[in-house]
Amino acid sequence: MSIKVRGWSENDWPGMWRIIEPVVRGGETYAYSRDATELTMKRAWTELPEATFVAGDQAGALLGTYYLKANQQGPGAHVCNCGYIVGAEARGRGVATLMCEHSQAQAVAMGFRAMQFNLVVSTNAGAVRLWEKLGFEIVGRLPGAFDHPRVGEVDALVMFKRLGK
Repeated sequence: MSIKVRGWSENDWPGMWRIIEPVVRGGETYAYSRDATELTMKRAWTELPEATFVAGDQAGALLGTYYLKANQQGPGAHVCNCGYIVGAEARGRGVATLMCEHSQAQAVAMGFRAMQFNLVVSTNAGAVRLWEKLGFEIVGRLPGAFDHPRVGEVDALVMFKRLGK
């Protein structure tokens, strides 16, 4: 299967929301309110970041989405942050790997020198494993920082990678 990553367009939003909503409602991997409105999430995913992308198959079906933004302002603005969501039906097909690799190339092109994930939920073992495989290191552990809806308070990880040279 051929997957293409491209910048999002307004016409993509309904498909993006179908991917994003179940993850937000599940409350297991992102620190968004489980009852966040579609409008709130659209703003968070497409307006606040510097860039937003979608991954789609040859038929045009959306498989995943990610955003890219500066992690901090001022002296910390050379480090970016990304958030990725893959649709349930597309998991295990390399979409997250492709989006993360794409995001690193985009970040370098935008002048970022590092990428940091501020809150990787420790129970999201698949994500932790993938980010480590792609060169990210766990540089911090925030004890009990995420209130998981099924298992209660779990650690959140801070993961970091220098980009480019």
